[in-house]
Amino acid sequence: MPRDASGVRPIFIGRDNGATGTPSKGTSTKISRVKRRAFLEHVALTGAIARWSTGRALAQERRPTTRTIDTDTLSIAYEDQGDPAGFPIVLLHGFPDDVRAYDNVVPPLVGAGYRTLVPYLRGHGPTRFRDAGAPRMAEQAALGQDVIDFADALRLPRFAVAGYDWGGRAAAVVAALRPDRARAAVLVAGYTIQNTVAPPRPVSAEAAQRVWYQWYFNTEQGRAGLEANRRDICRVLWRQISPTWRFSDETFDRTAPSFDNPDFVDVVIHSYRHRVGNAPGELRFRDTERRLAERPPITVPSIVLYGADDGVVRPTTEASAAERAVFVELVARRVIPGVGHFVPREAPAEMSSALLEVLTRVRNR
Repeated sequence: MPRDASGVRPIFIGRDNGATGTPSKGTSTKISRVKRRAFLEHVALTGAIARWSTGRALAQERRPTTRTIDTDTLSIAYEDQGDPAGFPIVLLHGFPDDVRAYDNVVPPLVGAGYRTLVPYLRGHGPTRFRDAGAPRMAEQAALGQDVIDFADALRLPRFAVAGYDWGGRAAAVVAALRPDRARAAVLVAGYTIQNTVAPPRPVSAEAAQRVWYQWYFNTEQGRAGLEANRRDICRVLWRQISPTWRFSDETFDRTAPSFDNPDFVDVVIHSYRHRVGNAPGELRFRDTERRLAERPPITVPSIVLYGADDGVVRPTTEASAAERAVFVELVARRVIPGVGHFVPREAPAEMSSALLEVLTRVRNR
């Protein structure tokens, strides 16, 4: 039976199609009563759906307040929801995206008593570098350090992390190097920590085609193109890397202003050039990048999620031996059908459920 826009199966009230022709008076009365009852139930259900839809719309309009907090390097903008005394969960967005990715992930976590913190990554939204002369870099070690600095500024001794794309890599870096701080992790696309020390290995033509934008950003034409057409490029990437996700213009437009950050282009270009050896990193992260090149295992309880239709990563059905080797306490590994790269946006229930599940394994919160 088809569903209406709310996802609820509608109730259809039609004519009596009995084989006997015209029903008897008694039968007609019973049918009328059944139809009337069905009609009233449908009216009641429609009213409930309308109230639920209105409530959801109002909730979407009441966006959480954006706060800022300073670290040594950044003035980080973030959204903070839930019980201030609840165990904190740091939710990290990817590129090209922003904190709106977690709008439908946060409510179940808050409802379960947790505190959610969703920062804008460097180069995105209202987050700014504090020093006008500081290099606009975004290597993986820097993104991971931003998370630790953010937690330090908020005086969070322990927390859980979750993320995808850039945010997934930052979460993985923190979980691998600071298990004393990051006590659990939900990572989209698995172990995404990179080896930025060794020369990049060749990839297949198909794999290179999927990440065309990364090679494009390694050219000066790519830098100029991103500067001039950042919103168009980001929209194209949304469609390409999540090919089965039918997002609206309104959804994209809510996030697009985050790409107008004055540091967006420099940060993005550095990220994609540094990972293939075409841009230097910060000297203070040299040792960290060497440690990350050794593929340090993630020892905290972890759940790994993949979108089956991800336009960047092609997940296998089962975990490989290499994947199991780097996840010492792998609670679950799931490939979600019909979902692409933006798992928190496309499958928010699976994301929040994974967090609630993995947090039951956390000791000494």
